[in-house]
Amino acid sequence: MTILAYFILCLYSVALVYITFYCLLQFHLLYYYKKYNREFGDQAYLKAPASSPDLPFVTIQLPIFNELYVVERLLDHIVQLDYPKDRNEIQVLDDSTDETVEISKRKVAEYQAKGYQIKLFHRVARKGYNAGALKAAMPYAKGDFIAIFDADFLPRAEFLLTTIPYFDNPEVGIVQTRWEHINEDYSMLTRLQAMQLNVHFTVEQMGRRAGNYMLQFNGTAGVWRRATIEDAGGWEADTLTEDLDLSYRAQLKGWRIMYLEKFGSPAELPAEMNGLKSQQFRWMKGGAENAKKLLPAVWRSDLKLSQKIHATGHLMASGVFLFVFIAGVFSVPLLLTLTEIGWEMQYFTFFLIGWVSIIAVYYVANVQAELKKESYGKMLLKFVVLFPIFLALSMGLSLHNSIAVFQGFWGKKSAFIRTPKFNIRGIKDSFQKQNYLAKKLPWTTIMEGFLAIYFLIGVMMVLYLQNFTFLIFHTLLVFGYGTICYYSIRHWSYK
Repeated sequence: MTILAYFILCLYSVALVYITFYCLLQFHLLYYYKKYNREFGDQAYLKAPASSPDLPFVTIQLPIFNELYVVERLLDHIVQLDYPKDRNEIQVLDDSTDETVEISKRKVAEYQAKGYQIKLFHRVARKGYNAGALKAAMPYAKGDFIAIFDADFLPRAEFLLTTIPYFDNPEVGIVQTRWEHINEDYSMLTRLQAMQLNVHFTVEQMGRRAGNYMLQFNGTAGVWRRATIEDAGGWEADTLTEDLDLSYRAQLKGWRIMYLEKFGSPAELPAEMNGLKSQQFRWMKGGAENAKKLLPAVWRSDLKLSQKIHATGHLMASGVFLFVFIAGVFSVPLLLTLTEIGWEMQYFTFFLIGWVSIIAVYYVANVQAELKKESYGKMLLKFVVLFPIFLALSMGLSLHNSIAVFQGFWGKKSAFIRTPKFNIRGIKDSFQKQNYLAKKLPWTTIMEGFLAIYFLIGVMMVLYLQNFTFLIFHTLLVFGYGTICYYSIRHWSYK
C-alpha cells in the first residue's frame, strides 16, 4: 500500500509541476505585456489613406463550410472594406454541402454586377479541409498580400488600411489583429469564452511580441505577405491547426509577426456547448500535433534558449488539460493516503505560486486591459464572480480536451469539424431548432457525468476525514464536470 501511495503522490506531483511551469511562463509573458504598455502603450497605429496611389493589390480569402446563417453577413461586411475596388479581389472558398453554396452563388453574382472583383471557388471533394481550400485557391490569387477571414467575422471597414502599412517593414510577414466578441454578453458560456480569449489576445500575444518570442497567426482576421507563405512551404493539412503550423514555419524562416492588440476584428463566439467542444477539440489536438511536428525544428534552430523555452510552452499548452485531468483523478485516492505517508498541506503550498500567477494574468487581461469598456468597479466585480466559474468549467473540459491531446500526440487522424455559428448577437437570438446542432451524444458526455459524481464522493470524503486539503479543488471539479455534462445534453439535438 505504501508503494502505491507514493506512486499516486509522484504522479500527482508531476502534474502539479507541469501546471505550475505553464502558469509561471504565463506570468513571464505578463511581465513583458506590462513593460510594453508602460513604454509604448499609447503609440498610435499606422493607417494609410484610402486614396494613396501606393496601396498594393490584396487578395481576400474566405474559407467557408456549411455556414448557412452567417455567410451572407460575412460577404456584406467584406465588400464594405475601405479599400480601392481595383486593388483587391475576394475569393469565396465555399466547400459547403448544404444550401450555403446557393447563398454564396447569389451574393457573389450580386456583387460582381456591382463591379467587385469577387469569385466563388467550390470544391466537391473537401481535401485538406481549411488548409486545402486555401492552398487550392493560391495559384489563382493575384495579390501580393493575402487577408483571411472565417465566416463568423465582421471586419471593420478600415481593416486593410490599418494592417497593410506594417508590411513596409520587409521583415514583417504576417499582421494579426485582435478578436473582439459581438455576442460576449449572450450567456454565461460566451462570457467565459471571452475571458479566456482576452488572455490570449492581450497578455499572450502582446507579451510574446514584446519579449521577442514566437507568436501565432490565429487563422483569421490577419494578413499574410504572399512571399512568406511560399517561403515557409505553403499551407499543409497534416495538423488540425494549420494556422499555428504555418506561422511557426514562417518564423523559423526569419519572418516576423506583427500583432495589433488595439485594433479589433469583431466575431461571433460559439453559443452552445457542443460547438464549443468541437472548437476546443480541434485547437487542443492541433496544438499537440504541431508540438510533435515543430518542436524538433524549434530546438535545432538558432533561436535563443528563452525563445525555445517559450515556444515549447506555447506548443505544449494543450497538455495542461491532460495534467489537470491527471491531478483531478488522482487527488481522490491521494486524500486517503496523505495521512499514511505523513505529508501535510504544507507540501502543496509551493504550487500556489502557479495559481496566483494565473489569477494575475486573467485579472490584467479582463479588468485592466478592458477598462475602456466599463468602470473599474464593475469590471472587478464581474471578474470576481466569473473567474471561479471559468476555472471550474475549464477543469470540466479536461477529459474532453485530454482525449484530443492524447490523439494528437498518438498520431490519430480525424476530420476538421467546423464550429457551427448561428448569427447570435443579442439575448433574444436563439440557436435552438436550427441546423448544425450535435446529432450524436458522445460517450465523453456520459463520462463527464460520472466524473461529477466521482468528485462529489471526493467532497464527502473530505468532510468525513476532516482533511480539507482538496475541498475547493473537488468542489470546482464537481461543478465543472456537472455543468459541462448538463449543457452538452441540453444543447444536443435528439431529432
